[in-house]
Amino acid sequence: MTPPLAPWLLPGHVRQHPHVPGGPHPAAVLFDRDGTLVADVPYNGDPARVTLMPGARQAVDAVRAAGVPVGVVTNQSGVARGLLTRRDVEVVRLRVEELLGPFAVWAVCPHGPGEGCACRKPAPGLVLAACRRLAVPPEDTVVIGDIGADMEAARAAGARGVLVPTAVTRAEETAAADVTAPDLPAAVRLVLGPAVPAREPR
Repeated sequence: MTPPLAPWLLPGHVRQHPHVPGGPHPAAVLFDRDGTLVADVPYNGDPARVTLMPGARQAVDAVRAAGVPVGVVTNQSGVARGLLTRRDVEVVRLRVEELLGPFAVWAVCPHGPGEGCACRKPAPGLVLAACRRLAVPPEDTVVIGDIGADMEAARAAGARGVLVPTAVTRAEETAAADVTAPDLPAAVRLVLGPAVPAREPR
C-alpha cells in the first residue's frame, strides 16, 4: 500500500515550553514564504536570489520578541516538477534564516497540484503539521500570507488568517479574506497589538 503523501518538516528551532492557553498572544504565527517573507522568484533554488519583502525582519522580530514561535508554511511544487531538489529548498531555507533568524518550524509541500496530497495550500495540511510540531492548537494560531490559498489553508485548519496583498493578489482574494493588512508590520500589529512600531528602525 502506498503511504499517504506528507509534507516535509525541515529542521527548526522547536519551542521547548508548552503553550499556555488563554494568553494575550497567539500560540504561533506561521508565515508563507514566497511573496510574504521573501520576494516571489518562481521555483527558486538559488540563495543568492533571496530578497526580503518590506518589513519582513521587523515583523518576524516583533513576533519573536513577544515570545511567540514563528514558522514557515510553503508550497514548493518545483520539486514535483523536477525543477528543484530537496537540497535546493534547504539552501534557500538557510539563506532566509541568515536574513531573518531561525524559525521554529518549516513545513514544506513538495507535491504538484495534481498529486492529491493534503498539504498543498489551500489544503490545511501544512498548517496542521506545523502546529503538531510546535504542540500548539490550530485555533490559537495565525497564518500570514499574500494570496487566497494561504487564507483558505488557515480557515480549513481552524486557524486565523491575515492577508497582506501584493501586486499578484487577486481582487477577489482580498475581498474574500477575513482580515487584511497593508504590510507585514501592520499584520503583526493586528496579531500582537499596537506595540509593534510602524516603521523600520533607522
